[in-house]
Amino acid sequence: MTQEVFDAGLQPERTLLAWRRTCLSFGLASVVAMRFTVEVVGAVAVLVGVVGAGIAVAAYLAAAAGYRRAHRDLHATGGLRRSGRPMALATLAALLLGAACAAYLLLKALEG
Repeated sequence: MTQEVFDAGLQPERTLLAWRRTCLSFGLASVVAMRFTVEVVGAVAVLVGVVGAGIAVAAYLAAAAGYRRAHRDLHATGGLRRSGRPMALATLAALLLGAACAAYLLLKALEG
């Protein structure tokens, strides 16, 4: 695989950097949510936090693989193939985090 950049505008590189920031945010939010909900939700908070962080890592790995595929395809054919896996994993992480926050709010409301 050649190391030279195909696109002068660096669109694949910018996309990978955006996915890196997004996945880091999802992973960090999952761990922070776990930290603040563990007293109320218990072991479920730990499970949701670890799974959320794991999904964020999987989304980043899928995005990195997509970048390598795009880099290879652009040099080989001048075109791109697309995969929806990173978007699906990021959506799953966001939904999981939202469900954890909703459960926390519900349990806090029932508690007090």
